[in-house]
Amino acid sequence: MFKESAKDIFDNLMQTISSTMGWFFVLATNIIILAMGYFAFSKFGNIRIGGKRAKPEFSTIAWYSMLLSAGMGIGLMFWSVAEPMFHLGSPSPMFSGIEPNTAKAAQAAMGVTFFHWGLHPWAVYALVGLGLAFFSFNRGLPLTIRSIFYPILGNKIYGFWGNVIDTLSVLATLTGLATSLGFGVQQVNAGLNYLFGFQISVTVQIILIVVITLLATISVVSGLDSGVKRLSELNMGLAGVFLLFLLIAGPTVYLLSGFTQNIGYYLKSLPELSLWTETFKDSNWQSSWTVFYWAWWISWSPFVGMFIARISKGRTVREFIFGVILIPTLLSFIWMSVFGGSAIHLQLSGAADIVAAVKANVSTALFEMLKHYPMTEILSFIGIVLVSVFFVTSSDSGSLVVDHLTSGGKLDSPVPQRVFWAIMEGLLAAILLLGGGLKTLQTAAICTGLPFTIILLIMIYSLYTDLKQELLVEEAVKKRVHEVERKHFIQEAVSDAMDD
Repeated sequence: MFKESAKDIFDNLMQTISSTMGWFFVLATNIIILAMGYFAFSKFGNIRIGGKRAKPEFSTIAWYSMLLSAGMGIGLMFWSVAEPMFHLGSPSPMFSGIEPNTAKAAQAAMGVTFFHWGLHPWAVYALVGLGLAFFSFNRGLPLTIRSIFYPILGNKIYGFWGNVIDTLSVLATLTGLATSLGFGVQQVNAGLNYLFGFQISVTVQIILIVVITLLATISVVSGLDSGVKRLSELNMGLAGVFLLFLLIAGPTVYLLSGFTQNIGYYLKSLPELSLWTETFKDSNWQSSWTVFYWAWWISWSPFVGMFIARISKGRTVREFIFGVILIPTLLSFIWMSVFGGSAIHLQLSGAADIVAAVKANVSTALFEMLKHYPMTEILSFIGIVLVSVFFVTSSDSGSLVVDHLTSGGKLDSPVPQRVFWAIMEGLLAAILLLGGGLKTLQTAAICTGLPFTIILLIMIYSLYTDLKQELLVEEAVKKRVHEVERKHFIQEAVSDAMDD
């Protein structure tokens, strides 16, 4: 109703939060990644989710497919070309002295892109997922965020403070999903404009949200095993074929060499990138990039974390952390190297000016690149299908998660309630698009991500406390079993000796 006023409020909020609390987001994500490393490499890594005899419910391939499809699907499609090209044309202030549209700018662009889509976001997901899985499957508590705080709050998790935690989780999840769905529908609109001449407008995007939300609603009614799992595996297979085609049809050696070199540059620059806060630069670049990304991942973490928890029973803590962080990170790097590298090659060789297209409309980046490949229309159509199905899988997975949170952790809640939350996610995405577009989507993610960041830091301590207790119990049981076996062995030896 008050779009102009809302846009001004969101702009001021984003400026204020990013300039005063950006350092907090940066510090918090680094604390989380260190905590995950400690849990994986310490004795805690041997603890099995669901107990010592628990077995995985899904195959490893199905597990990874569901992780990637729900965790970053739309984002990878939207930003895989757009972000490297944006940084190529406008290098980060961190890299002072680098000229735009040069080889050095290209290297820096891929390094920053890897940083935003690498270890840090997946560590955030791993923290929430591990906490939920452990307290649900090992402690028998409801599959809700409040359960992770049982060592601190005790039975108070069922009262006021537990309600506050789960309410913040719901708000963060809805806003994080709405941000992704807003990106996705903008990209679908750009693809339809390229293929069929559809107008790029908020009206068309709202119509697309309605259509895709209806598809998500149908999927969410089907449930996790039949709906989300099948869509995730189908989409990841299609994405793999898309990736291989671009790799083979494009500058293959250049892309493979770039992938290798980009990883080296990322690892070399990781400490500086991880802790850089623009302190000595007269700029606010991070508000639209690093701070936004960290807030976005954090706001997604209740949704992705709960989704990961539900599909990860039977895996050890070490296997869980390595699986959730390393494998998806590596696959994200491959995706970014092929798509971003292809666009950079076209730009630096002078075959296309994708940088200009990205500055004009960031959602057109992928389709501008595909213009220079064979079977452009078919590839563009596949791109639209991928974004749309990622939209559906993100929406239906998110609906199931919000549904669990708002029903006290019940795994099977009424179908009308699932439908309600699927519709609410589409409605919120539509409202944010009407209220200011891309900037509003980013601001909403930052606003809800800030309070939830505090919850994540407390979560580390709570999880550490109970993992430590679990380890003590396991060691005590192991020691007792060893003593019993030793006593039994001695008794048998004495009995055998007397028989002799």
